[in-house]
Amino acid sequence: MTRYEDLPYRTCVGMMLINAEGLVFIGRRSGGIEHVDDTHVWQMPQGGVDPGEDTWTAAKRELYEETSVRSVEKIAEISEWLIYDIPRTVAGRAWKGRYRGQRQKWYAVRFTGQDNEIDVASPGGGHKAEFTSWRWEPMQNLPDLIVPFKRPVYERVVKEFASLAVPLRKPVIGG
Repeated sequence: MTRYEDLPYRTCVGMMLINAEGLVFIGRRSGGIEHVDDTHVWQMPQGGVDPGEDTWTAAKRELYEETSVRSVEKIAEISEWLIYDIPRTVAGRAWKGRYRGQRQKWYAVRFTGQDNEIDVASPGGGHKAEFTSWRWEPMQNLPDLIVPFKRPVYERVVKEFASLAVPLRKPVIGG
């Protein structure tokens, strides 16, 4: 068996989906051995990059496979890869013991569709649902909702994309 220190990182992408109100999509994970409680089960869409696949192409594919969303425009990306290690206690069980964590390329995208486009129960391409529910959340709240070992990555993503969490349209006042 390969030592934990010698395991590679899984190449992945992450997507921060921002709506017109400046809020961010988060999904409640349907499961996972890394989840420790009911508070830290939320995350943004993310997933693996196929061999030879461009990271932007992978990001759009993963977003569709997890949320059914296609109505997006790219507004930013983090130039370097962000890395996290999974706890040693779950490393042998996650991803069949092949990886010690992930190296992720992160993108921020503006959601240009309507909320009814989002379907986490029957996501695009016939993929198995990874989320049981979803909601829009203020960006600054995200690090407190993710499993603790991913928190430094989420803090960095929030810092990099903080200026993008602004409403595109003014709220209607009165009635």
